[in-house]
Amino acid sequence: MESIHEIERLKARIELLEKMIKKTSVPIISSIVDHTILVPIVGYTGAERFELIRNQVLEYIGENPTVNCAIFDFTGSDLNESDEHDYNTIAFELEVLNNTLKLMDIRPISVGFNPSIVRRIVSAGVQMDFESYINFRMALKVLVKENESVIQL
Repeated sequence: MESIHEIERLKARIELLEKMIKKTSVPIISSIVDHTILVPIVGYTGAERFELIRNQVLEYIGENPTVNCAIFDFTGSDLNESDEHDYNTIAFELEVLNNTLKLMDIRPISVGFNPSIVRRIVSAGVQMDFESYINFRMALKVLVKENESVIQL
């Protein structure tokens, strides 16, 4: 009987740890540009991960309604390291992510695609229509210039 309780306790512990991993696998960072967040995407970038990213960002926006821009940084993602991706799926997931945010009146910006991934996406004939910049710094420069923001440190 004691072993059954131990198994149940361990199952509950595993479930708690899995929730913690999911929560921390999508860090959302406030930017120095007002009302802008940075979402660094590191590691795996499959459909399940994009769904998790969408859900976490939407939850954050629900809790922080002043956010009006989300920058997704793919510099550390496996998109930039792998030849095994289905680029139509990636394009679809990026489109869903961007359209989801646009429905919430949030400006989505993607950064961090290296030249190799860009060549592979273009060579695959994938059509992608979204705002992107080479890196996070360039996106911030554009936002600061557009908003003529005063940066608060």
